[in-house]
Amino acid sequence: MKIIYKKPEPITKTHTTYCPGCPHGIAHRLVAELLEEMNLTKKAVIVWPVGCSVFGYYFIGTDAVEAAHGRACAMATGIKRVHPESFVISYQGDGDLASIGIAETVHAAARGERISVVYINNGNYGMTGGQMAPTTLLGQRTTTTPYGRDAKLNGFPLHVPEMLAAIDGPAYIARAALDSPQHIIQAKKFLKKAFTAQTKDLGFSLVEMISACPTNWKLSPVEAMERIRREVLPVFPIGEFKVAKGVE
Repeated sequence: MKIIYKKPEPITKTHTTYCPGCPHGIAHRLVAELLEEMNLTKKAVIVWPVGCSVFGYYFIGTDAVEAAHGRACAMATGIKRVHPESFVISYQGDGDLASIGIAETVHAAARGERISVVYINNGNYGMTGGQMAPTTLLGQRTTTTPYGRDAKLNGFPLHVPEMLAAIDGPAYIARAALDSPQHIIQAKKFLKKAFTAQTKDLGFSLVEMISACPTNWKLSPVEAMERIRREVLPVFPIGEFKVAKGVE
């Protein structure tokens, strides 16, 4: 029989703790596939922060550390500086990276730290009950915005890639989506460039991945993917925002 797909070597046999229909598993698979294909697994260190992916070290079998909420980029910076031969990934959600951890993220980017950030944006605090996050859309109902996010009260959604692309330190900044096979294939291409930026010592890299949260959105997995295309992507468009020479 012809093998058309096999489990990436870094993926463990542990059952994940994610809700049905959650795209975190897709993002994990993309990370694992590239670690294997780029021969990075044995020297990879993944920083897992507080959030839905808090147990990520059970699911991807690399060296790993747990960071305090929002401090993953700071911890990744320390690891990379002490062990520059390591391949360091920070895997973070929008509540973690864009709220409590925004200072660590921005300054790691400004310093051009040689780390790669996988940034999962599902528009809410998924682990703690679906509260409003910095990326929650205007009008979106959450447990802390029951009548919908109001710009006058809560401000506007934060566009992290666009913000970081204006800083000199990053080598590669992009936004992808996990809602369709076509976009997932594109996400892997973007992520490979982010990893390449680190292997070539070019600077900081980040790929935002637009994801879904069917449980807190109170939608079926199919409906959640449709919402991404209908409501989220018009606000957070897919694309590459900064590509340094040598990343291609």
